[in-house]
Amino acid sequence: MTEVIEPSIETVTIDVVLSALADPVRLTLVRALDAAGDWTCGSDVLKGSRFTIGKSTLSHHIKVLRDAGLIRTRVDGIRRLVTLRYDDVEQRFPGLLSMIREGGPARAAEEAPASTA
Repeated sequence: MTEVIEPSIETVTIDVVLSALADPVRLTLVRALDAAGDWTCGSDVLKGSRFTIGKSTLSHHIKVLRDAGLIRTRVDGIRRLVTLRYDDVEQRFPGLLSMIREGGPARAAEEAPASTA
């Protein structure tokens, strides 16, 4: 098995991470990888989501997330297995992935009961 080189977490900057996460497909990928919790085939990550994308588009999104330091990719034969670099990202940007997991302030505001004033 081969691992694809990803950037050292110390060189990752918040602007690159946030830029990668600004795309709804990549944000969904990160959430799906977080839910998977272990290595999963890249083509299986979006199953069950509202997104249907081609292989080349998926490869592009995975490359952007890997270059941003958010995921790790391992080649296993003809499959590419991906996993979230949760511990590394949490060390570099504490709380970021927890906020993404919870949906952040916008989702919390949507789920909060409406106030009656």
